[in-house]
Amino acid sequence: DAIENIDIGGPTMVRSAAKNWQHVAIVTDNADFDSVINELKLSGCLSDQTRFNLARKAFSHTAQYDGMISNYLTSVSDEKLSGEPCMNEFPEQFNQSWVKVQEMRYGENPHQHAAFYRDIYPAAGSLSAYRQLQGKELSYNNIADSDAAWEAVKSFEQAACVIVKHANPCGVAVAEDPLTAYRLAYATDTTSAFGGIIAFNREVDGATVKQITDNQFMEVIMAPAFTEEALTVLAAKKNVRVLEIPLVQGANRFELKRVGGGLLVQTPDIHRISRTDLTVVSKRQPTEQEWNDLLFVWNVAKFVKSNAIVFGKGGQTYGIGAGQMSRVDSTRIAARKAQDAGFDLNGACAASDAFFPFRDGVDVIAAQGIKAIIHPAGSMRDAEVF
Repeated sequence: DAIENIDIGGPTMVRSAAKNWQHVAIVTDNADFDSVINELKLSGCLSDQTRFNLARKAFSHTAQYDGMISNYLTSVSDEKLSGEPCMNEFPEQFNQSWVKVQEMRYGENPHQHAAFYRDIYPAAGSLSAYRQLQGKELSYNNIADSDAAWEAVKSFEQAACVIVKHANPCGVAVAEDPLTAYRLAYATDTTSAFGGIIAFNREVDGATVKQITDNQFMEVIMAPAFTEEALTVLAAKKNVRVLEIPLVQGANRFELKRVGGGLLVQTPDIHRISRTDLTVVSKRQPTEQEWNDLLFVWNVAKFVKSNAIVFGKGGQTYGIGAGQMSRVDSTRIAARKAQDAGFDLNGACAASDAFFPFRDGVDVIAAQGIKAIIHPAGSMRDAEVF
């Protein structure tokens, strides 16, 4: 079926017309018809620049089409070429198409150049669907941090707020409404929240924005929608970037990481665990409240850079330790953050994004009064850790 549906004549005519751009205008994007018609009405003909721009889009269009064919055919297993094809998860020839959205003032550092590209077929509900309602132009770091915040906040079913700083959540909470969720998230780490990215998975009202602007400086605020009152309050902070993004659950087919001379490709981390996925390895069973808190802190830990440790209770993060070379150091940082914020960790829960290689991290957690930990097993010292 795939072979039979490959178009031969269409791409051939598109490419031949594009090659002959000095005499032929080839339109491959419906969005170009109005401008082409208007130019013909005004001038009676199309300029060289218009025809050349249309030709470039035409070659890009057929390149995308051929790339899709290549991805599909090189995913078909060589072992079964008749009947129902056996598909490999990753194509042998990996082709991706991207469209430039904008160039940045600079990259991660001021001496680097940067641009933002959108997937030609972006995942539903992804950051690339944003509509900027106000504020300065987005920077390279703004987009990276905003993506981290948006992917985290849309993973919660309850009203949620996620505050991100340098690609790590510094406060996360779920509550009955956005205002309460923000207050709880902000309380986790009021220092790190300054200059952060704030994301909501519900419409944001004026009271919530007023509370944020009273509390802190922010670079970006994003949500599925904003009330008129919220936008009026935000208008007074003209440099704040306000992004409206449709709240749709979706994920990229692949996650990509560029390395020297190559590309690492993996499937997205979209698995959601439930109680039935978990095994209690201690004699003590979690309470009902702890079960809920364990699932909450585990979900937060997914979006914290490893080594990641998250403390929390009642749908609120109490302390987050991120990005340390040793797990016990992340644990100590989470404990210190919780203490600095004035949280009592007795009865709270802890999540670790990977197993504890030694018992030292567990000892630090236990010393805080935490009696329930969620983590993947797999350490040579699992028995000691348990």
